[in-house]
Order: sequence, then structure tokens, then C-alpha cells
Amino acid sequence: MGEGLVRCRQRMVNYTKSLAHVRATVEKENLNEIEKAGLIQFFEVAFELAWKVMKDYLITEGYDVKSPREAIKTAFDYGLISDGAKWLEALEKRNLALEIYDETILDELEELITHTYYPMMEQFGSALKAKCRE
Repeated sequence: MGEGLVRCRQRMVNYTKSLAHVRATVEKENLNEIEKAGLIQFFEVAFELAWKVMKDYLITEGYDVKSPREAIKTAFDYGLISDGAKWLEALEKRNLALEIYDETILDELEELITHTYYPMMEQFGSALKAKCRE
């Protein structure tokens, strides 16, 4: 087994763990401010690991990927993810949340994580687990 695939599998373990934190928070109803902040933080960590595991896997497949945007676009072209536009939107929203503390943005991000980004990230995790076992 190549070093790249080993790294991909190790990072996949961490991604799965971080996604479990997102899942646990998403499943709660009526988050208070601290829980909402936790959800956003868990999402940020999981998203960071997602693009890095995309990159790791794509490198094992012979692609040269360096940035989150490049990893997402290549993963979409390769078929690892089904909605490249949503992933790029999630990247922008994550970056915006990191730069600007605004209640409206955070409320919107909570909704997007719960109903759009978390399911999308779960789907990616399942698809990549199957690929990393091959």
C-alpha cells in the first residue's frame, strides 16, 4: 500500500471522528449560542479535513492538488463529490465565518450546515470510505 493511501486512510479516520461531532450537534434541536458556536467550529474542522482527505486521495490517483478550491473542483471532476458548486459555496461560507463575526451569517451558516453541508459531507465520507478500502 502506498504512503499516500495510508495518509488518506489516517486522515479519513479523523474526518469520520470530526463528522460525528457535527452529527451530534445537528441532531440537537434549538441550539443555544454556545452550541451554535460549537456546531460551526465542528463544521470548520470537518470541512478542513474533508478537502485535505480529497487532496490525499486525488494525489494517490496521480493528480497534483494544492488548494481547497482545487481539491473540490478536481474531486467533482473525478466523481468523488456530486455537487461541486455546493462544496465551493461551503468553502466560501466557512471562510466568511472565519473572517467576520456576524449573527446573521452565523444563523445562516447553522441552517446551511444542518440541512445542506452536513448531509453533503456525510455522503462524501461514505463514498471515500468505499474508495479507500479498494
